[in-house]
Amino acid sequence: MAKENEKEKTAKTAKAPAAEAQKKSQKKPLNEEKTKPQEKVSEVDVSADDELQKIKEELDRQKDLALRTAAEFDNYKKRTEREKLSSLEFMKADILKTFLPVLDNFGRALEADAGSEDFSRGIEMIKKQLTDVMVKLGLSEINDEGKEFDPLLHQAVLHVEDETVGENIVVKTLQKGYKIGDTVIRPAMVQVAN
Repeated sequence: MAKENEKEKTAKTAKAPAAEAQKKSQKKPLNEEKTKPQEKVSEVDVSADDELQKIKEELDRQKDLALRTAAEFDNYKKRTEREKLSSLEFMKADILKTFLPVLDNFGRALEADAGSEDFSRGIEMIKKQLTDVMVKLGLSEINDEGKEFDPLLHQAVLHVEDETVGENIVVKTLQKGYKIGDTVIRPAMVQVAN
């Protein structure tokens, strides 16, 4: 029995180092597991910081692009406004240039004797010259006597009772109207039959 007890003790003591080794080996992975998540957390922190830095850089690039685009658009608006004013000024100068001969002829007419036949003929020639210049620029008269009244082209200032013409017909033009293309510059003042 004593031998058996000794065998059990030796077996226990033999088992004890094995059990301790097993416990240590079990603890070792636990320690490893504890360090691995910390390493993973620090790796995640580093990659998150890198990602955040990349996002900040991209945001800065986008802000810079937006500012540059806004500045370019502002410059474009200013440039087109200058070009528009310049072309408008050029058009005005071109139109006024066509009226200069008429203005010169009016000056000559004022120097002539107002009672002479040449004077009245000169005034008629100036009127024709002025009309030709305006027609060349696209101006046309609104002359609609005998046609139906159109409020877009005519301004009725008088109404007359006339049974020889139909109702709402332009009987007489009191002041000529003018238009360029379809744009009315001045409506014709007319007398309309009721």
